[in-house]
Amino acid sequence: MKVEQISIFLENKSGRLAEVTRILSQAGINIRALSLADTSDFGILRLIVNDTEKAKAVLKENGFTVGKTEVVAIEVPDRPGGLAGILEALEGKDINVEYMYAFVQSSGENAIIIFRFDELEKAIAALQEAGVRILKGEEVYAL
Repeated sequence: MKVEQISIFLENKSGRLAEVTRILSQAGINIRALSLADTSDFGILRLIVNDTEKAKAVLKENGFTVGKTEVVAIEVPDRPGGLAGILEALEGKDINVEYMYAFVQSSGENAIIIFRFDELEKAIAALQEAGVRILKGEEVYAL
């Protein structure tokens, strides 16, 4: 029920993002989803890739600081209120969403939202109780 995500710390300067994508491309690693957040000094690139361990290794070999985190991938109806329904399932359960990002494969069907929760197991239990479809890592890596 959990998905592995890698986080890469990038200097906030021109070409660093291109360098990461080039390294991953040359290693045959496919990016399935991403999020980029920045400050004035650095950025955090969060990636879901088809081969987490290989991605971590090649990026570290090239001098990048890389961490691995467990997140949850949830299938959400791609319509108004889809996300609201998911968040309602968590309401009142004392679970904090640390961050999230989404992607859609085919508009009008389902979107996939990646969530990082402060209490991962508690969030998974609440979502399952509400009948929310949680994707397995293998499903997300193969999208």
